[in-house]
Amino acid sequence: MSLQSALDALNQKRYQEAVELLEQFCRDCAEHNSSDYLSAQMWLMKAYQATGETEKAKALCQKLMISENPQARSWAEQASQSFRQTPIASQKAGRAVTTGMKLAMGGVGGSLALASGVTMTLLFGMVLALGLSLVFILGNDNPLQGLAIAIGITLVFNIAAFFISPFIMDLTQGWLYQTRWVELAEVETLSPETAKVIRQACEQKKLKTPRLGIIDDQNPTAFTYGSLPNSARLVVSQGLFTYLDDDEIATVYAHELGHIVHWDFAVMTVASTLVQICYLIYSTARRFGRGGGDSKIKDAMQTAALVAYVFYVVGTYLVLYLSRTREYFADHFAAESTGNPNGLSRALVKIAYGILEEGSRTQEPSRLIEGTRALGIYDHKAAASTGTAYRIASDTQKIGRVFLWDMFNPWGWWMELNSTHPLTGKRVRALSNYAEQLGLPTEFDMGRVIGEGKSLNKSRLYGNFFLDVVLYGAETIGFFVGLVMGVILWSSSPNTGLVIGAPLIGLGIGILVKALVMFPDYKQAPETDILTLMSDPYASPLRGQPAKLEGQLIGRGDAGYKFGSDLKIQDRSGMLYLHYASRFGPIGNFLFGMKRVQSLIGEQVGAVGWFRRGVAPWMDLIQLQSENGTIVNSYHRFWSFILGGGSIILGVVLTMFLSSR
Repeated sequence: MSLQSALDALNQKRYQEAVELLEQFCRDCAEHNSSDYLSAQMWLMKAYQATGETEKAKALCQKLMISENPQARSWAEQASQSFRQTPIASQKAGRAVTTGMKLAMGGVGGSLALASGVTMTLLFGMVLALGLSLVFILGNDNPLQGLAIAIGITLVFNIAAFFISPFIMDLTQGWLYQTRWVELAEVETLSPETAKVIRQACEQKKLKTPRLGIIDDQNPTAFTYGSLPNSARLVVSQGLFTYLDDDEIATVYAHELGHIVHWDFAVMTVASTLVQICYLIYSTARRFGRGGGDSKIKDAMQTAALVAYVFYVVGTYLVLYLSRTREYFADHFAAESTGNPNGLSRALVKIAYGILEEGSRTQEPSRLIEGTRALGIYDHKAAASTGTAYRIASDTQKIGRVFLWDMFNPWGWWMELNSTHPLTGKRVRALSNYAEQLGLPTEFDMGRVIGEGKSLNKSRLYGNFFLDVVLYGAETIGFFVGLVMGVILWSSSPNTGLVIGAPLIGLGIGILVKALVMFPDYKQAPETDILTLMSDPYASPLRGQPAKLEGQLIGRGDAGYKFGSDLKIQDRSGMLYLHYASRFGPIGNFLFGMKRVQSLIGEQVGAVGWFRRGVAPWMDLIQLQSENGTIVNSYHRFWSFILGGGSIILGVVLTMFLSSR
């Protein structure tokens, strides 16, 4: 009996047969220190978990943790973490018998070639225009020579960045995250199906096997970078092997291979470089525009700085759009090449869960997850809602319900404009569509979710959204309305006090109106849990929802900031960030983070605040009360009322004072 036949049974979800074959192999193997025996032991532990024999899996894990083989020990130590707070298992949706079937995207993500072509053309044109403007500003007498210089500078800079950036990335990855470069054989030991997928994809697409890296970090992530497909780097974290099953790991690798096949990393490298050139030209022109000298050149520099900044902003949104598009196409490639779109759906949800779990075990946010946000397969800021649902879900409907906000709340579309990744619900919906094309049951019942979404109160969704967009600019609107009214009143009754005071009164009213919507009365705040809050499809980043939570403070919420004043609370259903605001402003926040936060971590608390939902959900804290009587008060609306009331009073005083003169 060969080990491969046992692994084939495991990969094909014949778990009970895999257990029997692996047990037989281990009994027949005479050399207990051989790599095959240790591999069989590792996969037997996975098979035990899949069949629900948790105690056998734990016992085998303990045995491997004292193995003489350092690789087996390391693997077992990482795998042991999967026994802690493991979510309730549900029946997996199936996969296609064959791979490579063409799947229609149905308009999802648009056209990758069109998105890449338009984005690159516009960005290159922006940089070329700015280069020309600077050359002409410097007074070049020969326009053709100036054009040649501008084109040459643009091409040389971008070509150099294109080929050098991967090596710079290698250095920074090694320095920051201690990336370990491995052979395909080691990846095969950790995930046999992954090795099969890599070999098959590279053979079909005539690519060299990417340079494979593993980062010793339990936060699950994966990313790709490079300049040419045949010199690409594909890096994953150890957490991927801890939280995901073999077939799910393979779909993640296939997703990253999709980026390589589509040249996504190369396109993104150049696009990002072009955006940075725009910013460099902006900062340089602005600096020269502030200096002395010829006023004509100074004015031209200021104009160039303004244009460069506009190009930089537009270019940033073009790159974000291109980034989201390439994620859809990489998902599509993974679904086609593995025949397992359900596996990638599960992988995305489990990655969110893993990020959430690792975040709950440390007081500081992960440097890896923060530093590779744009590169990674998943935007960690969107992990809280999906990971929370997976943690406690006994069925996939509970997980699917948190996707309502992603797909139907107009704030989701608005927030997605600033994200490098599509919202999770939209990606899972696309993958479910691929599963249906393959004739498979879907992992998450997105049809039910869409049906529930269609029954939502549209006037409440969109009415609140458009009103909230207006309220976001309430201060500005109030100021200009006051200014217009002041001018109108001044024209009929010359009084300079009205022109000066009315805008301040309007500004103050705008601040107060916005504050009343953002921070409504909280005295009757209902007791709830985090999952319930995250499942609300009407949640808004502006309109605060009063709520009471009971849970444990588990760490700081500020990424990499040792004296951060924000906190993380965990209840029975999930984790949420708490935003603190001192009545003394930023200085008070710093002092609170330096002196108080550390002593609060680990305490069971009751938290009252206003829940908000963006790409990442959070709560603006009102009060914390611990079991030992410690009370912390937060003052989010304090300064709104001070500034709003102060502006109104100042406007009234100025109006009265100037009118009396």
